[in-house]
Amino acid sequence: MIQAEHLTKRYGAFTAIDDVSFHVKRGEVFALLGPNGSGKTTTMKTIVGLCVPTSGRVRIGDLDVRTHPKEARTQVSYLPQRVVFPESLTAREIIRFYGAMRKLPRELADRSLAEAKFNGASDKLVGEFSGGMVQRLGLAIVAMPDAPVLLLDEPTASLDPQGVKRFRDFVLEQKAGGKTIIFSTHLLAEAEQLADRVGIFVGGKIVAQESIETLRVSSLANGTIEDLYLHYVERNQP
Repeated sequence: MIQAEHLTKRYGAFTAIDDVSFHVKRGEVFALLGPNGSGKTTTMKTIVGLCVPTSGRVRIGDLDVRTHPKEARTQVSYLPQRVVFPESLTAREIIRFYGAMRKLPRELADRSLAEAKFNGASDKLVGEFSGGMVQRLGLAIVAMPDAPVLLLDEPTASLDPQGVKRFRDFVLEQKAGGKTIIFSTHLLAEAEQLADRVGIFVGGKIVAQESIETLRVSSLANGTIEDLYLHYVERNQP
């Protein structure tokens, strides 16, 4: 479903990602796992077409993101790492606006808002929202179109434990509906609970790609799965 081939992105002398390649199958949940600053967000932006790679390419289905950007974006719904909405609008106004941008019926926007369970806060100004509520609104917007691919960049960064549980339920529901999901995280527990496979990022490179089950089996000889993950990170630190 998604094929990243030899992606490299340089900003002057700085290389943000370096020869990154991976393939995500249809209906799979793939986690970009790694420390902050390891290249996960740049990779996400490259997949969605917001960042043009210095070299390499991304295909979503049969579409090359660089040569068919508009068509490729119709296949993707994207939640950036930092979600910012106009503080003078309500959650209902914002989600209807995004629905209108994608030419979706208003009923779909209202249904997505109801499923987000704002508990009476749908008509409050977003400027009064907590960080977790803003993130939840972002997830409601991501879920609204029937895009086959969801890209979620550090989606639990602002969430409290209840919000994290709702996010996990959200991912499992979307997967059950046949969606292909890529999410980034620096939390091993989150990747272990939700992902089918992980790509471990260190210093702008993928240093390992493994299924969660393979990591669990491999960890039997290396302590815990966290010990194994830290081994990958420490061995490959630039």
